[in-house]
Amino acid sequence: MRRAAPLAAAALLLLLYPWIVARTDSAAFLQDMGALVVLAAIGASAWNIVGGYAGQISVGHAMFFGIGAYLPLVAYNQWQLPPLAGVPAGIAVSLVLALVVGVPTFRLVGHYFSMATIAVAELVRIVVGNWDFVGAAIGIMGPATPRGWWDLIFRSAVPYYYIFLVVLAVLLAVTWQMQRSRLGYYLGALRGGERAARSLGVPVRRYKLYALMLSAAFTSLAGSLYALKTGFIDPESGFGILVSVQLIITAALGGAGTLFGPLLGAVILVPLQTATNTWFGGSGSGLTYIVYGGVIVLIARFEPGGLLELWHQRIAPRLGWRRRSRHAA
Repeated sequence: MRRAAPLAAAALLLLLYPWIVARTDSAAFLQDMGALVVLAAIGASAWNIVGGYAGQISVGHAMFFGIGAYLPLVAYNQWQLPPLAGVPAGIAVSLVLALVVGVPTFRLVGHYFSMATIAVAELVRIVVGNWDFVGAAIGIMGPATPRGWWDLIFRSAVPYYYIFLVVLAVLLAVTWQMQRSRLGYYLGALRGGERAARSLGVPVRRYKLYALMLSAAFTSLAGSLYALKTGFIDPESGFGILVSVQLIITAALGGAGTLFGPLLGAVILVPLQTATNTWFGGSGSGLTYIVYGGVIVLIARFEPGGLLELWHQRIAPRLGWRRRSRHAA
């Protein structure tokens, strides 16, 4: 009961959040920020599958996010299809790209793999930025007025919030099931050390590829949700290096390799970034890099395992809570 009560309270807070802030003077702003928090949690949780559980630090996940963001708007602009039609297409293309990237790059280990993912993501960004079919450097826009419910254009952020929340719940359920399956145990062995995992009979490259494909699918879905909400995407906001960095920092801040760590990181990081942009206006965009750099330094200095690890190691024992397993949270 002591373990379930905080989780139930957090779930109830997430469900009621739009209505809790509805009576405030900044209701629209807070509801929009809530939707962005949940969306950031989806992207970070998707990256967490390969970067947290498998220990494969991909710094090029923006390529999957951007593909997922572009395909719905391309489907609308080029063929007048509902943007929703581009969502499964984006997932399919991202899965193919994960195969193309994963098969050769998983021969590399450590920072060499990270460098390879950066190179591929930058190559995709350059190609998209010079491709007129997808708007080139100018970007591409979605429908300005809804033709029907399938265009997912809402005046309020509340419908987006609940759509994102459902997707996050599905992703957390998939991750929860994964970490208790053979795939989860194999990924845990990989994170502990590839040589040791290989000596135990774990098919290392195959399961790294499984993790990358699952992560790419949900990252692409996060990109699609972002494009459907904003109605616009360009190479920098879709494929920029800052997109990948935000996914990594959000997961690492809360606790990479844990179920709820990315959500906790999003709850802290997104309002912090929003506050800097609000307080400093246009000049606040550059402070994002400073914020991310500061978060990296603090994590590395005080608790590499993130805030959930800090909770388990220093706070929970004082309250008499015992940790059942590493992935309990």
